[in-house]
Amino acid sequence: MTDEIVFVLKGYPRLSETFIAQEIRALEQRGIKIKIVSLRFPTDQHVHPVHREIQAPVAYLPEYLYQEPLRVLRGWWRARRLPGYAAAFRQWIADLKRDFTTNRARRFGQACVLAAELGDPSGWPKRLHAHFIHTPASVAYYTHRMTGIPWSTSAHAKDIWITPDWEKREKLASMDWLVTCTETGHRALAALAPRPETTALVYHGLDFTRFPEPPARAAKVQAPFTLLSVGRLVPKKGYAGLIEALGQLPKDLDWHFRHIGGGPLKDELQAQAQRLGIAERVTWLGAKPQETVLEEYRGADLFVLNSRIAEDGDRDGLPNVLMEAQSQRLAVIATNLAGIPELVIDGETGVLVPADDSAALALAMARLLQDARLRERLAAAGYQRVRTTFAMDRGIADLERRFK
Repeated sequence: MTDEIVFVLKGYPRLSETFIAQEIRALEQRGIKIKIVSLRFPTDQHVHPVHREIQAPVAYLPEYLYQEPLRVLRGWWRARRLPGYAAAFRQWIADLKRDFTTNRARRFGQACVLAAELGDPSGWPKRLHAHFIHTPASVAYYTHRMTGIPWSTSAHAKDIWITPDWEKREKLASMDWLVTCTETGHRALAALAPRPETTALVYHGLDFTRFPEPPARAAKVQAPFTLLSVGRLVPKKGYAGLIEALGQLPKDLDWHFRHIGGGPLKDELQAQAQRLGIAERVTWLGAKPQETVLEEYRGADLFVLNSRIAEDGDRDGLPNVLMEAQSQRLAVIATNLAGIPELVIDGETGVLVPADDSAALALAMARLLQDARLRERLAAAGYQRVRTTFAMDRGIADLERRFK
C-alpha cells in the first residue's frame, strides 16, 4: 500500500462545500497525500481560490452507469476477482432489498470501477475517506468490502438525518472511525455505533487566512440598510420564510436584501418577492467565488440565515457561512436548529429565532436594523467567539493525527 488517502466526494469542486476544500488543502500543507475521487462532475461556473491551490489529483467515477458502459463493465470484470467481492455483493443485495432504488445500484457500480481502477494491491491507498455518510460512504463501504482497505467518514448534516438508521449502524460497524461537525450529529451517530468511542466531534472551523480581520467600521445608524444571506436555494435553507419575513418589515424601514447562491427554488422565490411587492428590494446574485462573498460580508449590515427542517428530514448542521459572517464583524440572525446554537448564543453572539416563524424573524430583523448599538455589540461578540473557539487548526490537527 501507499501512504495516500483517497477522499470520496459527492461532487468536486463545489462552491457550497468550501469546508471540504479548506480541509483538503490544510491537510496537504501538513504532508498528507490525498487523491480526490468524485461521484459527480462539477456544475458551478466558478471556483474558490482554495480549489486552485489544492494539489491532489482528481478522478471522476461514471456519474451515471449508462454513460460509460464499457468502463463500468471493465470495472465489474476486474472487481469480481477481488477476494472481498462476494462479501461486497452480498452486502449490496441486502442493502438493495431494503432500499430498492437506482441510486443504490449506481453506488455499487461506481464502487466496482473505483476498486478496479485502484490497480495492483501494492499501489492501493492506505485509507478511503468519505465525506458524507450517505452516497459517498456507500461507494467507500462497498470498495472497502471488496479490497479490505480501511475506511472512515466525515458526516455533516443532510446525510446524518436522511440516511436510515440500519444503514448508518452497519456502516459505523465497518469503518475505523467517524467525525462529525456538530454535537447534535455526534450524539445521534454515537447512539448507533457499536463502539461509540469511534465517533468524535470535530468542528470544521474557519481558515482565517481566507477570512482576515475586516477593516474597522462603525455600525450604520441611518438607512438604507443591507441584509445579506448566503446559501443554496433549497427547502432546508428556509428562503420562502425569509422572503415572507422581509415582506413583514415596517413600511418606513429602508432596506435591501442581497442573496448569494444558486438552487432550484430561484424562480419560485423571485415570484414570491414579486407578489409581496418587494422584488425591487431583493438582488439575487447567484453563486459567487469566495472573494466576492467576502466583499459582500464587509458591505452588509446584517446577516440572516433562516434554516429549517425540510419535509424529507434534510437540515443544516453548523453552516460555515455563519462563521464567515461573524469573522467579518457582521451581526447574525439564525434559527435555533441543529448545531447552530453551538456557535450563535442567543442575545450574546447573535440572535436566534424559532424555525418556520416568519413573524419572529421579521421582528428580529427590524429590531437589529433599528438598533445600531445592539448590532455592534453582537457583531463584536460573535467575532470574538468565532476567532477563539472556531479556528480551523484544532480540527485539522485532529484529522492529521487520524490520517497519519
